[in-house]
Amino acid sequence: MVNQTNPPRNLQEILGRLQSVKYIGSGRYMAKCPAHDDKEASLSITTADDGRVLIKCFAGCSCEDIVMAINLEMRDLFPASSSQKRGGRGAKSSGKKAAHLHTPKEPIDKAEKSGCAPDEPVQHTPCTGCTLKEYAEVKRLPIEFLRKQGLSDISYQGSSAIRIPYYDESGAEAAVQIRIALEKTDGNNDRFRWRKGSKQCLYGRNHKFNHNYRIIVEGASDCHTSWLHDFPAVGIPGADGWKDERDAPYFEGVEIIYVIIEPDHGGEAVKKWLSKSRIRSRVRLISLNGHKDPSELYLSDPQHFKEQFQEAMRQAIPWTDVEDSENEKVKSDAWTQCKAVAESGAILDRFIYDLARLGVVGEEQICKILFLCLVSRFLSRPNSCVLKGPSSGGKSFLVESILQFFSPSAFYTLTAMSEHSLAYSDEPLKNRFLVLYEAAGLNSDLASYMLRSLLSEGRVRYETVEKTKDGLKPRLIEREGPTGAIITTTAVRLHPENETRLLSMTVSDTQEQTRKVMMALAEGVPGNEIDFGLWHSLQIWLEHAEHRVSIPFAKDLAAAIPPIAVRLRRDFTQVLNLIRAHAILNQVQRQRAKDGAIIATLEDYATVRDLVIDFISEGIGAMIPQSIRDTVEAVEGVIRGGCAHATIAQAAQALKLDRSAASRRVSTAIEKGYLVNIEKKRGNTKKIIMGDPLPEEVEVLPSPEKLGVCSCAGVREGVKNPSPPPSYYEVTEDGRLTY
Repeated sequence: MVNQTNPPRNLQEILGRLQSVKYIGSGRYMAKCPAHDDKEASLSITTADDGRVLIKCFAGCSCEDIVMAINLEMRDLFPASSSQKRGGRGAKSSGKKAAHLHTPKEPIDKAEKSGCAPDEPVQHTPCTGCTLKEYAEVKRLPIEFLRKQGLSDISYQGSSAIRIPYYDESGAEAAVQIRIALEKTDGNNDRFRWRKGSKQCLYGRNHKFNHNYRIIVEGASDCHTSWLHDFPAVGIPGADGWKDERDAPYFEGVEIIYVIIEPDHGGEAVKKWLSKSRIRSRVRLISLNGHKDPSELYLSDPQHFKEQFQEAMRQAIPWTDVEDSENEKVKSDAWTQCKAVAESGAILDRFIYDLARLGVVGEEQICKILFLCLVSRFLSRPNSCVLKGPSSGGKSFLVESILQFFSPSAFYTLTAMSEHSLAYSDEPLKNRFLVLYEAAGLNSDLASYMLRSLLSEGRVRYETVEKTKDGLKPRLIEREGPTGAIITTTAVRLHPENETRLLSMTVSDTQEQTRKVMMALAEGVPGNEIDFGLWHSLQIWLEHAEHRVSIPFAKDLAAAIPPIAVRLRRDFTQVLNLIRAHAILNQVQRQRAKDGAIIATLEDYATVRDLVIDFISEGIGAMIPQSIRDTVEAVEGVIRGGCAHATIAQAAQALKLDRSAASRRVSTAIEKGYLVNIEKKRGNTKKIIMGDPLPEEVEVLPSPEKLGVCSCAGVREGVKNPSPPPSYYEVTEDGRLTY
């Protein structure tokens, strides 16, 4: 390392261009970073043993940005002798090489690159350099044509490079890509950089095409080749660079969209985003007879390129045909894996059996509901739920365990998010579940509103204002659903508008449940023996199976439910959707309507009723949970014992619960009005007295017997799920389960 009194010449020059330089010892300096508005000295400067200067901005600025901000180049970080060997300012170079170096008419573009750690040598990907003339020669394109597209020569890290501007529809420069090499080297495709601050986007949006179709290609060079021959091409920034929310609107009104599928992993990446894009119904896939892309086809036979490409367009295959064929194969492969469980007739029970092997005990009712909710993601209005309970109640563990039975494409988990995340995130939400642990990010009104919109309207429509070169402009952001939500929280109640859109469930806080959990922990769990591949295959098969469900007894059910609360309008929809989800899950055992839809049975209703009747009745006040009844009776007992009021400690003692669990129960009873806290000073010990009397219970969901016999054959009236079975199941000819 260097000495403060005699730093190397290249370090002296760099330090002389910085502000607020301070020596901090061990050969290291700190200064204000010139690449951003640095209020503190966040730039570290030191040297390696060979004299190279090592710089790092702790605010995240790249090395390139820093040296450009002080009017130097990356080679100035090296000692003078090394700089000359590398072709630095004092180096002699041939006339040919000099001809390849160009000084831009504008400041050198800032390309995104990570900063260099102060304790490591500066390392860079080798930059071979390229010029616009070389690019034109290699691609066999007129150089003047390329210049008309805005391409120009610049210098990048001491080598020649090509500047490729990306324009928006108005012709304004939206991004800049820098091409630093013409060919891949040793399989490395590190040929491009993006100017710092550039937002990747479609290439060619500024072109005004007089065609009723568009061609989607990968990158700028294929666009250049296509435009030269009057083909309306638009380039995506990389095979996986498509963003549906950003790019699909550009193609509104276009009748046919051709997509080039390259015969490599990039082609698979294109198929992946295409399968979820809103443009897929208008897409036709082009194959170029073994050629990778339009540029390669053109170079193989420039004279006949246009005719060959037009023929490829005529033979293009609709994406829907390809998708149907591929989906059928995926479905067939998945069926082979999941056939045994799909045909068992006891899928939920098999799930509970495997779930117990992960250590989840005593919450079978909640677990089955969550499983059915996740299956409901295939419906136009998925069911959503909130799982409540005290801290350490096992809510997150329970949800995490259940999610292992579903492939990652079925859900998206968050432990924290900003209030704008649902609007700006690129994560697909269509036919997926959003899992929010501990009500992540729902403390703001905006986040709660976006979640409500997503659940109720099946999409997020968020209008904001963005800064552009023409001033502030409105922008409408749309996130497509339908999307379901699973939320865990310690709160007694969420935002009231969200609460009514979610099925509310509370994990058990009893001593019995605590004992079960501890016994499971003591015994250990053989979770590694569970075949999650089987369960994932089941979900893949369901994804490609039938999702339409007919409920022939729906009107009878609606007539039998007493309309005692407005909230039942939403809750009834949840019941119907859970019936549909159960029928979808068990569709192998269900009959079909003439149009192929699954016919739900009273068995589907019986299963769902047993699972949700308590939670729905509690939600509308038609039933009081036993835990709340016990809490009210405990407080009443304390008061009958001679106390003017009860405290949390007295309630906990009477309930034989810890203080935290008792406090939560009391708060719930107070929120419902069955208890009253007469202590008005915040922070003081609660003084609890009796509130409204507990109401008589009303049967909200009728028994299956009251609905009569379903009109469809094969219905088993009033059948309830059997107890959790062992690892072997059989279904008898009359539809009974045996173990």
